[in-house]
Amino acid sequence: MTNKGRKFPPEPLTADEAQALIDVIKGNGPLAMRNRALLALLWRSGVRVSEALALKPADVDLDRGSVRVLNGKGRKDRVSAIDSRATGHLRAWLAVRAGLGLNGRQPLFCTVSDGPNKQVGRALNPAYLRQLLPKLAARAGIDKRVHPHGLRHTHAAELLQRGAPLGVISGQLGHTSVVTTNTYLQKVTGDDVLAGMRAAGFTLERAAETR
Repeated sequence: MTNKGRKFPPEPLTADEAQALIDVIKGNGPLAMRNRALLALLWRSGVRVSEALALKPADVDLDRGSVRVLNGKGRKDRVSAIDSRATGHLRAWLAVRAGLGLNGRQPLFCTVSDGPNKQVGRALNPAYLRQLLPKLAARAGIDKRVHPHGLRHTHAAELLQRGAPLGVISGQLGHTSVVTTNTYLQKVTGDDVLAGMRAAGFTLERAAETR
């Protein structure tokens, strides 16, 4: 039985689960440094995978804590924020990247090994991440479906939980309108369904015992 083409409901990760995905990537070689930086950026910025893989080094401002997405979905440019959970990994990766002799013309997140049909500095295929994340999830003991877009879901859910205004979340995610963002958040968190059920009396409180 195949799940090809089947759509599943979003399963945002907790902050601890997202961090665990990064932590199970061991070592200080180029591959490990790149992958930690890439996952950290996806989680802490909420950018789409295609947007992340199209970034150039100049698109990331570590001092400002920002990522410039050029020609994102809908051919729109935007700036998304990142925090220290991403900047540290990005700074380390950029240092390793420079040591490989790579320059600003190559993608920020690029191939790092030579070999048959391989060349350092080439663009990564999104399929690489789709294959990598379930393996990392298994090593981290995460039973949820873990996939690249799930890190975007995780970021959106965290912003909502922290009380970020809808307009700010919309801008961070690169949505065309807050209506799109509102619908997106409802699908990601299920909060509208839960709130409706609680209002209907579907409570978690234990009913008083009767004799």
